[in-house]
Amino acid sequence: MNWETGTAVVIFFTVYFLIVSEKIHRAVAALLGAGAVIWLGIITQAEAVRSIDFNTIGLLVGMMIIVGITKRSGLFEFLAIWSAQKTKGNPVRILIALSSLTAIASAFLDNVTTVLLIVPVTFAITDELGLNPFPFLFSEVLASNIGGTATLIGDPPNIMIGSGAGLGFLDFLLNLTPVIVVVFLCTLGLCAVIFRKDLQLAEEKKQAVLEFGSRDAHDYIKDYLLLKRSLTVLGLVIVAFVLHQWLGLESATIALGGAAVLMLIMPDFEPEEALLTVEWPTIFFFIGLFIVVGALEKVGVIRFLAHQAIALTGGKPHVMAMTVLWTSALFSSFVDNIPFTATMIPLLKSVGTLSGANLGPLWWALSLGACLGGNGTLIGASANLVVAGIAARQGVVITFKEYFKYGFPLMLISIIISTVYIWVRYLT
Repeated sequence: MNWETGTAVVIFFTVYFLIVSEKIHRAVAALLGAGAVIWLGIITQAEAVRSIDFNTIGLLVGMMIIVGITKRSGLFEFLAIWSAQKTKGNPVRILIALSSLTAIASAFLDNVTTVLLIVPVTFAITDELGLNPFPFLFSEVLASNIGGTATLIGDPPNIMIGSGAGLGFLDFLLNLTPVIVVVFLCTLGLCAVIFRKDLQLAEEKKQAVLEFGSRDAHDYIKDYLLLKRSLTVLGLVIVAFVLHQWLGLESATIALGGAAVLMLIMPDFEPEEALLTVEWPTIFFFIGLFIVVGALEKVGVIRFLAHQAIALTGGKPHVMAMTVLWTSALFSSFVDNIPFTATMIPLLKSVGTLSGANLGPLWWALSLGACLGGNGTLIGASANLVVAGIAARQGVVITFKEYFKYGFPLMLISIIISTVYIWVRYLT
């Protein structure tokens, strides 16, 4: 091992130690790591730029802008009152309703976009009813990552896998949706049991629940013109996501194009105002991580791991599939699943080239492991970080330890279910 390889590995683990320990802001830690690998000459600035997945970055920025503008219409307040009316203010029913909506929406929107839509609704409801928002936010994060695993466009790792492996929308739908339905139902049931003590309505809030029925939820829509135009653009963007293979457009192009159109047809909104809705710390966190991982790939760590994977599994398909599933799940819990997936795609391609193995089951194992594994910790997936960022703005701090206490055990259960599914469907 030369000094460049050793230094890249040390920087990588140092960055993640800083993120997990929460000593400094995760965006600062990632950018310091990115700067270090460039300053030390491990990777050039040009190579660092090439290592950034701008499709993922563009997708996040575009959808954050669309959601930020849509929020001004009063849509979220309307949904909050409407949800409370339909569930009669029952906290358990609200958790089930919001989590189910999150899972379904995440299959057709990316999961970050979905939580951007749902979290404001959640805070409106919990503030009104005096409930602890954490159980709701936590369940929605899990639901977004689980639901997003079902389709090509639902989760950034799937977008990357589909692009790298040449897999289409129907491939993901047919191969992953069956197991995702089972995982979601089990996870939702467990969340309702785990947080049952927090899902109790205080006596003094019962009157607020009764008042929901006397309100007209439509009164909370502030701007019907904005609502119609923003929902129209959002609907067209979703359709374009589904048809992106036939359109020949990447998801970032679709999202940024939708954001630009919405800003164009809503001239009352200045571009500066729209851009302020973007969670920039999260965006720069991803940029820093992509560069740090890019340095690992340049110095040969990724290829070394590919050779080790073949040696350990003996090139046997069933052993390789299980190894990819569990390794992806465990690593994605502690290493954000987007850059982790970015490291695994070239690794699996190298495995296929070196061993001649059928990569089909390995791609599904990677998707399930990376997407579901992201539920294990607060830094495991982009949706987790986005929700934590929004919650912090509302004065609710979600710590790494608090999330890990519940998230990691539930993640392991979902991977056990996935193990059975992969084995029965593809390896027997």
